[in-house]
Amino acid sequence: MSILKVSNLSHRYSMNWAIRDINIEINETGIVGLLGSNGAGKSTTMNIICGALTQSEGTVSINEIDLRRDPLRAKQEIGFLPQILPLYTDLTVDEYLRYAAELRLLDKKKIGAAVEEVKEKCQISHFSNRLIKNLSGGYKQRVGIAQSIIHKPSLVVMDEPTNGLDPNQLIEVRKLIREIAQDRTVLLSSHVMSEIHALCRDIIMIEGGRVIFSDSIDAFNNYLQPQSLLMHLENPPVSNSLQIIDGVTKVDFLSEKQVRIYFEQGEDIAERLISASVAHGWRLREINLEKGVMEDVFKQLSTQANRA
Repeated sequence: MSILKVSNLSHRYSMNWAIRDINIEINETGIVGLLGSNGAGKSTTMNIICGALTQSEGTVSINEIDLRRDPLRAKQEIGFLPQILPLYTDLTVDEYLRYAAELRLLDKKKIGAAVEEVKEKCQISHFSNRLIKNLSGGYKQRVGIAQSIIHKPSLVVMDEPTNGLDPNQLIEVRKLIREIAQDRTVLLSSHVMSEIHALCRDIIMIEGGRVIFSDSIDAFNNYLQPQSLLMHLENPPVSNSLQIIDGVTKVDFLSEKQVRIYFEQGEDIAERLISASVAHGWRLREINLEKGVMEDVFKQLSTQANRA
């Protein structure tokens, strides 16, 4: 059974199409990354999936419930954490979560238990009676996450969930998102490529209103072709000695003994460098391939889509 199925989804504002023929199908729990540059159609797609916007064409189903035909039932299966947190900061944590549960039409007899459960999961129980406006940014984020899962939805959509967090908060919220995704699907949007790479099992990329990539993180990593390598040499040569090795395109000394070698793709440069080190007594201690960054791959895929 599909947790989320988006078929031939299109939407236009006035005369301009924001998205065209978007197709997405997610059948497993876990974290799926949704990427797209500004104006690519990512926000439009998310808003339609969450029921905040009605599409011009196509269908969206949550647990095989058509969002357009039966919006109330479908939305009971959706949790949403927008980029701007939907918090009422003059309420206490308990007051706000009870309000969120009522909005989700939870049985009144079950609301108390549901509030306690999400507070424990998000580690905010000790702030039950604290006004939300007096919480730190990290804990406000946790309250936002708590409201998105209080009704135990099958699909949770998160838009930039770690934006603005300090490194310690970032680690804790990432851990929380992974725990949430153990028994439900999380569709996570982020502009931070490292965030997507750290959290997601699969990636969907939208550019120019169309899906340009939809596959596993492993398949995505195949685009991250080695472009350079780092060498640590105890007795390094001058730059010219490295530059003349076949396949080497550029040499940067990062320190007295560490050097980055850029090379042409397809060249078995590591073996040549090792042989040269032995022959000339450079005393190679370490050599590691580096891979292209995700931003480069996104640019490459976007360029291919624009040419198509």
